[in-house]
Amino acid sequence: MTESTPARTKQTVNPPNLSKPSGFAHGTKVGDTVYLGGQTAMGADGAIVPGGIVEQFRQAFSNVIATLEHAGGTASDLVEVTIYLTDIPDYQAHGREIGRIWRELAGSDYPAMAGIGTTALWQPEALIEIKGVAVIGSAAAAAS
Repeated sequence: MTESTPARTKQTVNPPNLSKPSGFAHGTKVGDTVYLGGQTAMGADGAIVPGGIVEQFRQAFSNVIATLEHAGGTASDLVEVTIYLTDIPDYQAHGREIGRIWRELAGSDYPAMAGIGTTALWQPEALIEIKGVAVIGSAAAAAS
């Protein structure tokens, strides 16, 4: 590292309103970049919220946003989102509802995204897991 290069420290990001992590971090911040760990529809009590994919999307994405906000960012700072699904046709069938929830929580600015089908997630009752990357301040830079 040269004298002109600022030191980048790694900070663990664990919002107090999310379930207490064990063996993982909800997020990691390095400089202005926040790596958002995979979030399922786990409520603060550690249980997956009841209901189907729409309710689980709302909780999982809310967990992602809560982690990002705890790191000092906003939803508009998201630059990449990956969604893991155990039932892609179910997600697609509820796309309009899920889209409304996205816009409610994050607005209509969409980052690079991927949807990936998988046979199972860590919690057997989880239907969805969402992870992402954000660059704090990127929304302000894009607006100028």
